Amino acid sequence: MIAYVAGKLAYKEPAYAIIDTQGVGYETRISLQTYAALPDVGQDCKLVTYLNIREDAHVLFGFADGDEKQLFLDLTAVSGIGPSTALVMLSSLSSSEIRHAIVNEDLRVIQSIKGIGSKTAQRVILELKDKMRKEELLSPLSLTAASPGNKLRNEALAALMTLGIPKPAAEKSIETILKREGNEISLEQLIKLALR
Repeated sequence: MIAYVAGKLAYKEPAYAIIDTQGVGYETRISLQTYAALPDVGQDCKLVTYLNIREDAHVLFGFADGDEKQLFLDLTAVSGIGPSTALVMLSSLSSSEIRHAIVNEDLRVIQSIKGIGSKTAQRVILELKDKMRKEELLSPLSLTAASPGNKLRNEALAALMTLGIPKPAAEKSIETILKREGNEISLEQLIKLALR
C-alpha cells in the first residue's frame, strides 16, 4: 500500500497530478478540492494516497489531507459508489458540505451531485449518517469552518448534546441565543441560556 507520495509537483490539471519522487512520476487522480490545494508546478508537494487495485488497472488516488481520504473511503464503502463516483462527489462539494448533508439527511444536496440518483443518495445517507454523527460528536469542528462564531456554536452544540439535549433542539436554541446576544457571549453563558 502506498500511504503518501512526496516530491516535486511535475504536472497538474483538475483531474490528476503527477508527483516526481526521485525521478519516478506518480500519476494520482485527484478531486477539485485537492487541485485547489496543490502548489505551483515545480514546488514541493505531498499527497495522501489510496491505491485502488482492479483486474485491469492499478489506480492511485491522491488527497490534500487525511480527512478527504477518509471521506473518500467512507463513500466507496457504500454499495453502488465506486472510486470515480466518490471523486466526482468530492469535486462537486467540499468534504464538510458532504458530511453536513449526510448528517442532516439532506437528500436534495446529495442528489444534486452529477451521477447520484435518488436511490444512491438514500443509500449514502442510510449507510453513513450514524458513522458521521459519531465522528461529529468526537470532533465538533469537523463540519464547519473554525471561525470564532462557528467554534463557539460547535463547542456549545457538543456540550448540549453530551448533556442529552437532542441536536435539532440544541441547534435551534443556540441560533436563537446567538441572534439575540451576538458572538461576544461566552461559551458558559451560551450553554446556561440554552439549558433554560
